Amino acid sequence: MTKRTPTASPEPTEALAEPASYEHALAELERLVQSMESGQMPLDTLLDSYRRSAKLLAFCRARLQAVEAQVKVLEDGQLKDWAPQ
Repeated sequence: MTKRTPTASPEPTEALAEPASYEHALAELERLVQSMESGQMPLDTLLDSYRRSAKLLAFCRARLQAVEAQVKVLEDGQLKDWAPQ
């Protein structure tokens, strides 16, 4: 029987914790993607990173949808193009 060596996976609390904000989630997602694209990650760590990335992506999408819904309410139900001033 071979012993399994620990891998450099994200900290358990980081992998389970919900991001503090959209910006934090996006930054973590970018770091994970860069690490995964490096090709230097053990397979188990790669899988854990993929799972975390999927959760972060879902979080970001949900936040964007929530903001879009708020904009619709503010614009009387009509989503209008935002024009910078």
